[in-house]
Amino acid sequence: MKKTLVILITTFAVLSVAVEAQSTSAPHGGNPPLVSGRSVITTKYGIVAATQPMAAMSGIQILERGGNAIDAAIATNAVLGLMEPANNGIGGDLFAIVYEAKTGKLYGLNASGWAPKAETLELLAAKGITKMPPSSVWTATVPGAVAGWVAMKERFGTKSFSELLAPAIYYAENGVPINEVTAEDWRKFEKALAEHPYPKATFLVNGERAPGFGEIWKNPDLAKSLRRIAENGHDGFYKGATALAIVETVKEFGGVMALDDLADFRPEWVEPISTTYRGWVVYEIPPNTQGIAALMMLNLMEQFPMHEYGFHSSKSLHTMIEAKKLAYADVLKYVGDPNFSKIPVQQLLSKERAAKRAKLIGPRANCSVQADAVAGLSDAGGSDTIYMTTIDKEGNIVSLIQSNYSAFGSRIVPKGTGFVLQNRGALFTLEPNQPNSLAGHKRPLHTIIPAFMKKGDAKIGFGIMGGWNQAQAHAQFVADVVDYGMTIQQALEAGRITKLNFTGCDVFVEESVPESVRNELLSLGHQLSVYPRRGMGPFGLGQAVMDSNTGAHYGASDPRADGEAIPQPGPVFDQMSIPAEK
Repeated sequence: MKKTLVILITTFAVLSVAVEAQSTSAPHGGNPPLVSGRSVITTKYGIVAATQPMAAMSGIQILERGGNAIDAAIATNAVLGLMEPANNGIGGDLFAIVYEAKTGKLYGLNASGWAPKAETLELLAAKGITKMPPSSVWTATVPGAVAGWVAMKERFGTKSFSELLAPAIYYAENGVPINEVTAEDWRKFEKALAEHPYPKATFLVNGERAPGFGEIWKNPDLAKSLRRIAENGHDGFYKGATALAIVETVKEFGGVMALDDLADFRPEWVEPISTTYRGWVVYEIPPNTQGIAALMMLNLMEQFPMHEYGFHSSKSLHTMIEAKKLAYADVLKYVGDPNFSKIPVQQLLSKERAAKRAKLIGPRANCSVQADAVAGLSDAGGSDTIYMTTIDKEGNIVSLIQSNYSAFGSRIVPKGTGFVLQNRGALFTLEPNQPNSLAGHKRPLHTIIPAFMKKGDAKIGFGIMGGWNQAQAHAQFVADVVDYGMTIQQALEAGRITKLNFTGCDVFVEESVPESVRNELLSLGHQLSVYPRRGMGPFGLGQAVMDSNTGAHYGASDPRADGEAIPQPGPVFDQMSIPAEK
């Protein structure tokens, strides 16, 4: 029996590449947790993991043509905008963390757009608007995604835009089948898209319905917008015909976006913020994002013996839920655009502060954590986003997230462009003197966050989308890898809990959390809503890639959606000598 147990534990340690890649393996208590599902994929070359296999394959094609992880990320993101327009596109924002293998350095990119210069608290007050509407012209901020592509390409890319955007242009003109989960999600917004002629003509088949599963989808207007970017880069979007269409359409809806708001926008390269978690270093994008909440959660969780509590135990889940409440309360109170107010990042990430805050986590659910209720922020609920990640044969990694915020964003389609403007401005508050108060050329607090973690030779690019779910999902992913020894695939598939608001004791939980544990959480005062594993719940969709300097790269994709992690094959035919037929 002892020999059998040793063999089982040894076998699991081999499978757990995220742990084996380190010099010291994470401990396992008794039998290892079983999260069944897909296998981790592996290759000597590159990997692209995304929510649409055809988009991921487009990135692989770029890698096969000699491009790097940055090139592949841009190409993949462009195709995702065509195939998943509810969640992302060139009318949205983008953030990325880039790992440069040759230097070992990390670079953060904040390509989140600002509010129009003329859009102010005073202007909206004069119009009788006291709270940011969830989806309207006033929520349409300048799109940052294309500027993000330009910044990534100029600093790290090797290919031209004409090559990087070729797959998206081809599929937009010639058509691509729509996948199962995407089709189901799209169908929910038929009525909303039909309310105005521009989105109706752009996103509904014959102006009547969403494309079905397997139906060939084309978007020739988007192809034209992408061609302008391919020809003129930044100016192909932020100046010229596309910019003019954006401004004129916004004015049709009564908005105040001007040509200068677009032409003057530039993204920012930023230093990722980080914390340590039981020997690993975990990185997020700094404010104006919620990334700091994931790091604060980990600092709080580190005060508790999560491994001893066990995976999916009531103690471990209770600790995560309560840590989430405390961390998100701090986000609401302190986080906004650092160009407009000082954000106490180092103080919030202090281990000493975490030790004090952790004492607030008691044995029962706290239904009254002091989270300041900020109108238009704490009750905002957009969660429509894509996350994708790439690695190339040299080990460069891109962790990238891109979003419209809510499904189809503001629902405003600039005439003839084939894309929708995001509604990210819905996250501004109209209360004055707050870190996240609306102001001209200010960026709102952002929910979307890419992530990265490393220990020794192990480096993991990962992310899980889903509005306010993201930071808490990141913390759960890290715990699954570090505390419970899971592979990156198991950590993505593991059942999650999430709390999307900032008050009360309500929590969403996946049914893969054992019923006995759910009953124990109920007895602690948590109020649970249970979702099936693939039931379009609020738990987000994730991807991950990993390098451990063993000569192999690893990839994983969340089975909750249509996605896949696709490995790059070797250059078989480049080296093959085929004799001529006699």
